[in-house]
This record gives sequence, structure tokens and C-alpha cells, in this order.
Amino acid sequence: MKIAFVTDSGSGISPEFWKENGIYSLPLQLSSGAETFQENESISHEDVISRLKNDEVLKTSMPAYGRIQDLFDTLKAQGYEGVFAVPICKGLSGTLDAMESCANQAGLVFYGFDCYSTAVLQAHCILEAKKMYEAGDSIETILAKLEKIAKSADTILLCSDLQHMKRGGRLTPMAAALGGLLKIKPILHDNIETDGKVDVLDKVRTMSRAQDRVIDRLKKIGVTPEYDITVAHVDALEEAEAYAKKISAALGGAKIRIIDLVSAVSAHTGLGCLAVQVFDAQNEPVTVYDKQTQMTIGE
Repeated sequence: MKIAFVTDSGSGISPEFWKENGIYSLPLQLSSGAETFQENESISHEDVISRLKNDEVLKTSMPAYGRIQDLFDTLKAQGYEGVFAVPICKGLSGTLDAMESCANQAGLVFYGFDCYSTAVLQAHCILEAKKMYEAGDSIETILAKLEKIAKSADTILLCSDLQHMKRGGRLTPMAAALGGLLKIKPILHDNIETDGKVDVLDKVRTMSRAQDRVIDRLKKIGVTPEYDITVAHVDALEEAEAYAKKISAALGGAKIRIIDLVSAVSAHTGLGCLAVQVFDAQNEPVTVYDKQTQMTIGE
């Protein structure tokens, strides 16, 4: 079967990269007031950071339904019989369901995988799926491997700007006020256990304690130096470097890349957020973020 592999901009990867690798990517949407932007087309990550510094409240939404329809109609006209999609997870967006609906309307067989997160994990899963299919693996074998990878993953967020989250409706005014007064640092995460939704993992009083709690979590779920490990940040490279060094030392010199946190997430967390994403890549090297990597810590 001739299958097209489709993702969206939730990975933070440029459209040029996906085109070079034979994968179709649709832009998520960001809006500010009455303005709506297509990620990586009419708004860049740098633009997002600039707007956050101006205290703008950004909202995110799935790719325009018409863009999905147009792409799938084009794929059908080009002789594709099916679509294999790995977009941003269902817990954060309706993209996967919209893609399935458009595939059905276009008369395409649809295979969708929910990675229960986004960013590096999302990018790795779509690339791995395409590579395996081209090597002759069945769809069932591919989905089983991706599920194993997703089960090993966790994405943990440390947010420092509670006021931004309050303005965006992610925290109640009372919770934000109490957090500011008591210096509470919420530790948030999403994974297969949270069904891809952002949930509270813990609450501590200081950022140092929060980072220690994250390291304890990584050890508890069995993260080893062989895992793929990324630290991402929202305009906080120096803090991200120190955080990555701390994690690397605690995990036996693990290799950790440092990147910008993807816009679809940073728009909600605000400036200063630090995130770590881990998963077992099943002995497959992850090179997708080489161009985006700002720094590498560890061996």
C-alpha cells in the first residue's frame, strides 16, 4: 500500500526538514486577540518569545481543518492509498481526530498513533514509523514498537511564570496568587498514564527542590544513560544548561540535548519554563534535533 506519513508542527521541527525526509507536516495555529498565525509560516519561535515578553496571551489550536482536507485530497489524487499520522497528542489537541475524519472523507485508509506528548518524542515516532514501513515491517509491528516507546516516555514541566498561566486560563487566580505568595513550584507532566493531558506530578517550594524531585522521578521510572533525554526551555538557556548538567550527573553522565521548548507548549507555560522529555528509543539513535540542538551535555 502506498502510504503518506503526516505530522504537524508540534515537534518544533522546520517544514524544510520534513520535506527533505519525505514527510508531510501541517502547521498548528497560534492566536493573539483577533490575529491567527500558522506556526513556522506566519509566526516563528522568536516571534512567540517576543510576544511572551510583551505579556501577550497566546492560544493554540489544531491545523486549519481546510488545510488538512486539502492535503489529504492532494495525497489521494497523487495515488496514495493511506495515511500514517503522528501529530501532537490527543490530550493536547484534536488534530489526530481531525486527520482521521479528513482521511475518511478522502477515501484514504488511516493509521494514527497517539504519542501522548509532542516535541522530540513525536518527531522520533513519525520518523521511526516511516523507516520501518520502508524496511517492510507491517503496520501492526510499527504500532507495537511505537507504543513501547511511548510507554517509556515522560515529559515534565517546571513553570516559573504562574501569572502567565493564570492569564491563559491554565490556573485559577486564587491558585496563582497562592503560588506566588508561598513560592510554590508546580511540577507538571504528561505521558501515557495521564492520557496525554497535562497533570500535576507534585508541588514544592523552590526550583532547586523541584529539579531534585524531577531527578527522583526519572530514576523511579527507570531512565538510564541509554535513554533519549532532552531539556527544553523558554528563553532560559543558562538555567537549562545548569539543569541538564544536574540531570546528567545524577544519571551517570547521560547525554542530554538542550533545545527551545516547542511553541505549542511554551505559549501556555510562559517564559522561564524548563522541561525534560525522556524515552527509550529502542536502540535507535535520535538525530532529528541535531540542527535545533543548542548544546549537548554529558558523554
